[in-house]
Amino acid sequence: MAITDSSQEGKLQSSTALHSPDAVSDQPKKSGWIWFLILIVLAGGGYYYYKTRVATESKAAPAPGGGGGGRAGAALGPVSVAVAPALKENVPYYLSGLGSVTPFNTVTVKTRVDGQLIKVHFTEGQFVHEGDLLAELDPRPFQVALEQMEGQLAKDQAQLKDARLDLGRYDELHKEGVIAQQQVDTQTAQVGQLEGAIRADQAQIDNEKLQLVYCRITAPLTGRVGLRLVDQGNIVHASDATGLVVITQVQPVATLFTLPEDSLPEVIQHMKNEELGVEAYSRDDTTKLASGKLVTINNQIDPTTGTVQLKAQFPNNDLSLWPNQFVNIRLMLTVRKDAIVVPLASIQHGTQGTYVYTVKNGKANLQPVKVDLTQGNVSLIASGVAEGDQVVVDGQERLQSGASVEVHNAGGPAGGAAGGAQRAGGGAGAKGGHKGAEVDSVAPAGAGPDADSGKQGEHKHKKQGS
Repeated sequence: MAITDSSQEGKLQSSTALHSPDAVSDQPKKSGWIWFLILIVLAGGGYYYYKTRVATESKAAPAPGGGGGGRAGAALGPVSVAVAPALKENVPYYLSGLGSVTPFNTVTVKTRVDGQLIKVHFTEGQFVHEGDLLAELDPRPFQVALEQMEGQLAKDQAQLKDARLDLGRYDELHKEGVIAQQQVDTQTAQVGQLEGAIRADQAQIDNEKLQLVYCRITAPLTGRVGLRLVDQGNIVHASDATGLVVITQVQPVATLFTLPEDSLPEVIQHMKNEELGVEAYSRDDTTKLASGKLVTINNQIDPTTGTVQLKAQFPNNDLSLWPNQFVNIRLMLTVRKDAIVVPLASIQHGTQGTYVYTVKNGKANLQPVKVDLTQGNVSLIASGVAEGDQVVVDGQERLQSGASVEVHNAGGPAGGAAGGAQRAGGGAGAKGGHKGAEVDSVAPAGAGPDADSGKQGEHKHKKQGS
């Protein structure tokens, strides 16, 4: 029994040792450290893989500039580019501004007398001429008043006739010494009073006839009738604010537009020598709406915007312009004769200034140029490029001077962009006013590296919101 008890007691002690708190707590600590070491190893391996891959890709990447010489350039081969020929053309020179269509005359037709509107003779949207009958008011009240005044006139005329007969008798009696001079004078005054009453009666009759004329409402000018503001059968008054209808003169029509004050001397100089033409384009600046002429320049500059307002006139025979419509206006100043024209996409800017890439004998050549002005999607070259030179319009970012090139559209349609600008009246592809508010710029560009610099004498037009 003693042996059995001692063995059982030993088992209990070992079991207690295995399940003690200190032994249980040591196991999570060891497993936590193991997982932490595993995470560190994985992070280090990922970082090493990333650095190795970046270094490998950088070594395999081609050198910047495409065919920039050396073995890399020889391995890549010729650079594929698009070219266009430099053309010699007559290019219109214009200034662009944002404008709005304004009618020369707008009239709100109102009644001049009170009464009931019994007849409307016009149709909404109809074109009417000056003097055309538009509406009629009930004339009966004015007709009755006219007849009353005519009766009063007849009464006063009868009294005047009798007073004149009495005056003749009194005059004879006074000559015979029967009556005193005072009685003759009194009768003479009576005749004068009746003559004045007759003139007043006649004036009242004329006034009533005028009211009858006002019952027939006619068009005061030639123009287009708007929406009817009063329906037939209503009582209208001369004091009504709305009126009957609005007539707007739309043929011809005017357009008010603005230009920067810096352009004012140039415009005035050209106005002295010739009549300046004006063209109106749609809000996106792609559709030509009408052609007209410059009428006048406002007599002061707006100091808040630094712009001056100009007024142009358009015949508007096809009604392409509508009052209060926003349009892009191009003011033609002159035409550049035999100008060398290249697409705007061919012009590059760098530390060496403004330049283009020309292609000759399969090689690209960096050619410095002097840009006279940029208009729409074309640039006029003052020097550096001759007629017929092939200039690169696409792919310049991969070129260096002397690199081999492969032309995939020699003499292609890219060169036609320059001619399209002339056919569209000078820059049909110009950027239109986004939201109807952007004003194109026509700016002589300098030869410096920054073609947008003010030192190059550019005429920049301001952008205005719609």
